[in-house]
Amino acid sequence: MDIIFLQAQGGGGFGMVVPFALAFLVMYLFILRPQMKKNKKQEAYREEIKKGDKIVTSGGIHGKISEIRDQVFIIDTEGGGKLKINKSAVSMEATAMATGKTTEKTKK
Repeated sequence: MDIIFLQAQGGGGFGMVVPFALAFLVMYLFILRPQMKKNKKQEAYREEIKKGDKIVTSGGIHGKISEIRDQVFIIDTEGGGKLKINKSAVSMEATAMATGKTTEKTKK
């Protein structure tokens, strides 16, 4: 019966880190960074909304801003009703498509 001894290879730690670092870099450049930029544009858009602007929520509700509070918009809907929505519910892309207006923030 022959006994075979396997030698442990040294220095394998650095070779294992490189592929993970490259995968993280690719993920950051193509997924995380563009999403962070989009979130910043969306937040800036919500902050520049003023009374009287027409908006569309992410759920598809169309309305006109009648009042602005800390984190809430009060909107008038077509039927004469009023809705209280969170600022985070306003969609920059849906509003731009529905109203036909593009701001400097939505062009970039």
